[in-house]
Amino acid sequence: MTDSNAAVLDRYRNIAVVGAGVIGSSWTALFLAHGLKVMVNDPRADIESVVKSDLVEIAPTLKALGLPSEGLEKNLRFEADLERAVSGVDLVQENGPEKPEWKQQLWARIEKAVPAHALLLSSSSARPATEQGSQMQNASRLLVGHPFNPPHLIPLVEVVPGEHTDPQAVEDAVAFYAALGKVPRVLKKEIQGFVANRLQRAIMREACYLVQEGVVTVDELDDIVTSSIGMRWAVNGPFSSFHMGGGPGGLAAFFTDGLGKNMVAAWKKVPTVEMDDVLRERIISQTAASFGKIPMEQMERTRDNRQVALLRALGNAHASGTQKQ
Repeated sequence: MTDSNAAVLDRYRNIAVVGAGVIGSSWTALFLAHGLKVMVNDPRADIESVVKSDLVEIAPTLKALGLPSEGLEKNLRFEADLERAVSGVDLVQENGPEKPEWKQQLWARIEKAVPAHALLLSSSSARPATEQGSQMQNASRLLVGHPFNPPHLIPLVEVVPGEHTDPQAVEDAVAFYAALGKVPRVLKKEIQGFVANRLQRAIMREACYLVQEGVVTVDELDDIVTSSIGMRWAVNGPFSSFHMGGGPGGLAAFFTDGLGKNMVAAWKKVPTVEMDDVLRERIISQTAASFGKIPMEQMERTRDNRQVALLRALGNAHASGTQKQ
């Protein structure tokens, strides 16, 4: 860790994780692995055993990422009372239900109990900060910090300020996530679903359509994605990929040649996806026949191992490219 990252994290030494489901536990593990003190607030009676069990499952991935994975519990505390949980913290990472009224009431309560300097971040994948902070007296420190699941592993965090968010809070959030080794990207405006989920949603829609039409089965589609655009987009995004697809002329040439024109024309013909009982059962039955019998923990471990291997490969490739310049 660089001195600058250490200095940033020192500003946020005490963190409250509100809501410790899958996302909250993942954030908790990452925060603890960076030496931060974490207070977990969740109404579940068994939350302590749940989070500690999650830490055990996450530990191998942390170790593979080169992060501390043992003795994390020494900086972990639990507090069922919300006001006591956030009292004295430097940052709140909220991971509760995607219910507007719930989040609005939550932040109104937190605002009264948290120190004035605290950074207020929501992991929400759907509710914009402006909506969430509508009942607050001062929402200048509130913004969305939406991770891609699981947060301890996937680098992206979408930083989405609200209408009342102070620009300094945006800078602070970016610095905080970057110090954790994340890749924070600030959205210029609020939009439903933000960016990553909108892209994921569009791909899933087309995937369901292709299964609906009997073009492929679910496992065949997964193989096609991981053997083509999945590999491509792990290295280059859509725009840079199609820029190279245009040859020496780049995107300008691509959009004016046949391939580009055909793609643009296809956008005007959006097929209908009928997620009725027939399609739903087709997808579920094909999933069950292909990979549905694999225990979820085994699937998650395989996913994490492959993601770690991919991150290492990309890191090595970046380092090699930098050395040659």
